[in-house]
Amino acid sequence: MLIEDFTGEAAARWSFFTDRVMGGRSEGRAVIGGTPPHLHLTGTVSTANNGGFIQARQRLDGLPPDTTALTVTTRGDGQTYYVHLRGTATRLPWQFYQASFTAPRDYWADITVPLTAFTASGGRLPPLEASDIRSIALVAYGRDHMADLAVSRIGAD
Repeated sequence: MLIEDFTGEAAARWSFFTDRVMGGRSEGRAVIGGTPPHLHLTGTVSTANNGGFIQARQRLDGLPPDTTALTVTTRGDGQTYYVHLRGTATRLPWQFYQASFTAPRDYWADITVPLTAFTASGGRLPPLEASDIRSIALVAYGRDHMADLAVSRIGAD
């Protein structure tokens, strides 16, 4: 199932956030465009003042219950990035389920992330259920670095 291919009104479906909403110092931007159409997340991630993220997020109304993985078509700078999922159980702003992936340098690649690879963060959360997912985020997180991530497709397998 296709979640996003960044065509049409994709910019209206995605929101950009940084840790500045909680006093952090990271800055960046998320731009949709290019060939193939993609979201390009760039910026400076800073852990100063208890910060440490930039992200682009899209709301969802759940995924099919038989979903076992997400596939992200990506390229970037060879660094580690994250997919954050929020669901009906993640009521607090700092709660999410997280899985990492490496964005290959200079070429597009399909990266499959099993739902079993997502770990709960921000407190005790129940196991992740695909039908309960309410948002997906592409995130540069957790360490001081320059972020350069492009994603052209997200699918549910």
